[in-house]
Amino acid sequence: MFREGYEKLNSLLARSFPTNLARIMLICCAALWGGSYVVAKVAIRSISPQWLMFLRMTGACMLLMLLFHKRIIRRFSRKIILPALAVGITYYGNMSLQTVALQWIDPGRSAFLTASYCVLTPFTIWAIFHRRPGMINVLAAIVCLTGVGFVALKPGSLSLSLSVGDWMTLGCALSYAINLAFMGHFTRTFSPLSMTFLQFAVAGVCFLVGALITEPLPSTSWFTTPAVLSFIYLIFFASFAAQIMQNVGLAHIQASTASIIMCTESIFSVAFSAMFMGEQITWTSLIGFTLIFFAILLSVIDFNRVLEKIKPKPRMIAAV
Repeated sequence: MFREGYEKLNSLLARSFPTNLARIMLICCAALWGGSYVVAKVAIRSISPQWLMFLRMTGACMLLMLLFHKRIIRRFSRKIILPALAVGITYYGNMSLQTVALQWIDPGRSAFLTASYCVLTPFTIWAIFHRRPGMINVLAAIVCLTGVGFVALKPGSLSLSLSVGDWMTLGCALSYAINLAFMGHFTRTFSPLSMTFLQFAVAGVCFLVGALITEPLPSTSWFTTPAVLSFIYLIFFASFAAQIMQNVGLAHIQASTASIIMCTESIFSVAFSAMFMGEQITWTSLIGFTLIFFAILLSVIDFNRVLEKIKPKPRMIAAV
């Protein structure tokens, strides 16, 4: 019943949907994702990181199967096994590094360092699939590296210092860039919905194994009110609701515009972290965050499309 209602709503939206409302949905999506860094920071005070992510992946799989089980199951085949392992293991790598690193660094800092995956993705595609990035990607990488350097500056000195949490978060960004390269490649052949489900499923199994090996077993002490509310937010809002708003928004807005809007995730994360967790933003970090965000914009803006829009029309030239 719930799945049928969702499909009817999706069909209605496909027929008529205001562009401005789509933009608002994408902004809400970015805000929900930005808030997830703060919420995860709260959750891991009570629940160990890998158990938290195992529960999050399990919840996401259950919701996807509840809504789309027919479409997911009929697309399964032996050929999808290796691609599923590739996207699932790399997703596990990026999410585990990011969540564990939150034990040592602030949510806003984590969000901006993680967001550097936008800059890294063209280079991972080059390394894996031999599609050379453009000069704009090289420029974005230089700007992003400069931004990371400013983030790494110690307050009151010119010495660089990245903590263990910083390095793990940068590792998370690299793993996520590899994950996106694989996902973009394999979804040309296999159903994106099936690949998303299997990504969560494989990552969930990895989190379960990792938790059983390295972390204590679940305890009743985990079920505090902040932990339970954080878990609900991560499952229903940051994973489920945000994914639906992203999919609807992308269906009604150009991908380049949508990418720019969703890049504000890191800005929301810093704002929420400063408001609710008292994260201190130094002037060097602020410069670094600005440079990283500018590098992200360089990576996602389609400059050829922009130039086409501002290029004078032949009639206009003749009139002049």
